[in-house]
Amino acid sequence: MTNPLIALLGTRAERLAEPQPQRGARIVAYVVLFLLGAAVSLCGCFVQALWAPGGMLLALAATVAVFYGGLRFTGTKLGAGAPMTGWFLVLLVMMAPRPEGDFVLSAGLTSYGFLFLGAISGVICATLPTRSGFGFGAPGAGR
Repeated sequence: MTNPLIALLGTRAERLAEPQPQRGARIVAYVVLFLLGAAVSLCGCFVQALWAPGGMLLALAATVAVFYGGLRFTGTKLGAGAPMTGWFLVLLVMMAPRPEGDFVLSAGLTSYGFLFLGAISGVICATLPTRSGFGFGAPGAGR
């Protein structure tokens, strides 16, 4: 009987043997992933507060899916870093108070959980082994 996680994600050797997309496709993917990370962050800010604590788990699942999906699609660490950058920039805007005194991401357990666990998941995804050579998004020899 095989482990369901390995059946879903594949073994490390299988993941590292997957071919990388062409350079042009990766560049377009980085832009799309940045925007997707920003959209997930915006939606997550509202969902985590709307249905506590299930909303936080849903928002974190979407966040991890975007980070890990970017890593797997592009095969580079930048594939996880691009959506993480968009995610974090939107969170900075959402945490800032407005002139009227309102703010979207309030000081609460679910807000802090979404912020902390989302950042940790992004760092974990960005440090997983990739198919590329040395560097953030720099293709290896012959790629």
